[in-house]
Amino acid sequence: MRWIRAAGRGLLVIAVILSGYAASGTRSDTARGDGRGPLTLATAGDLTGYLGPLLEGWNRTHPGEKVTLVELPDSADETHAQMTTDLRSGDSRFDVLNIDVAWTSEFAAAGWISPLRRDGFPLKSFLPPVVDTATYDGKLYAVPYVTNAGLLLYRKDVLAKEGIEPPRTWAELERAARTVAPKYGLDGYAGQFLPYEGLTVNAAEAVYSAGGTILGDEGERVTVNSAAAREGIGFLARGVREGWIPKKALTYKEEESRQAFQDGRLLFLRNWPYAYVSASGEKSEVAGKIGAVPLPGSDGPGTSVLGGSNLAVSSHARHPDSAARLLAYLTGEKVQRQVLTRGALPPVRAALYQDPGLIRRFPYLPTLRASVLAAAPRPKSPRYDQVSLAVQAAVHDAMAGHQTPEAAVRRLARELAAISR
Repeated sequence: MRWIRAAGRGLLVIAVILSGYAASGTRSDTARGDGRGPLTLATAGDLTGYLGPLLEGWNRTHPGEKVTLVELPDSADETHAQMTTDLRSGDSRFDVLNIDVAWTSEFAAAGWISPLRRDGFPLKSFLPPVVDTATYDGKLYAVPYVTNAGLLLYRKDVLAKEGIEPPRTWAELERAARTVAPKYGLDGYAGQFLPYEGLTVNAAEAVYSAGGTILGDEGERVTVNSAAAREGIGFLARGVREGWIPKKALTYKEEESRQAFQDGRLLFLRNWPYAYVSASGEKSEVAGKIGAVPLPGSDGPGTSVLGGSNLAVSSHARHPDSAARLLAYLTGEKVQRQVLTRGALPPVRAALYQDPGLIRRFPYLPTLRASVLAAAPRPKSPRYDQVSLAVQAAVHDAMAGHQTPEAAVRRLARELAAISR
């Protein structure tokens, strides 16, 4: 799932799943008549180790509703596969799912998660775009837990020596990546270009940043066959062909790209904010030498894809009341502050982005806030897993030189039309 866990690791990715117990009557554990009882929380590799201590606070004050933490694979794709296999069985272990924001439509359409009452959560306290990722067919099916937006990290020491500003457009990024980076023994630009969920994100950002879209009407209409999509995918393919995107970047996920930047091998990197935190640490070769700006676009600032995770109550939940109470706890301001300070993950509470103390500790927060407010969700579709696979395959072939960007976009339009039928 695409958390921000590294937002990453796939971003964060962090994928958190609150999993629990099978449908009523299938388990022998004691449950109160009001739907309360123990829960199991599964997370896709808690890289920063923040979640266990955070849940201890809940367990101390809710002894009859204790949460057990279970970690699933780091990969968003592997976590998705494990979750959907379990849910399709009709006898799911999960009480609550902390799903990648792109999965809400898929899980809701499949009947795997239950609608939630809007008045049960402080939605007006959240950054507005994140709430849209939790809805499907006009209903709230999840509660935003962690958000994310892609940022352009850059070597501010190198740009300062050259007397140039951070790029606002693709042309400016391309020029510096092609001419400045080699002078300092650096590769120019990288993102997450291995064919997995991260490439879907990078491709969608390229299309959006050129003014295009991929799907409309929650997956019912294919819109990708456009000049903007050809321009966006062409930008990525041209970078590899001309060498200012290194070919090895075609194997990068979040962590490989972060490591390359942190080791001082890249001038520019598209990644989630956790990479900024890591690259600013004591063991980083570029600590104190980096900056972050919104992603550039075709003719001005670009559009990031919203990352992060949403908390949803499984339709098989054994203890739905406890599950809902846990959602409210994890999205409260106190816990959301710890999500940032302990986990380096972007919270969904808007007020935290204007907290002077947090800004001093996380100086990228104002930039991240602007990026989130201008961000767009990945294509909504009840068959999102198939949509993502089609995007990954077509765009990777274009970047690897196996197809022209024009041919890749036409192919993608055909495949998405077949998926949408």
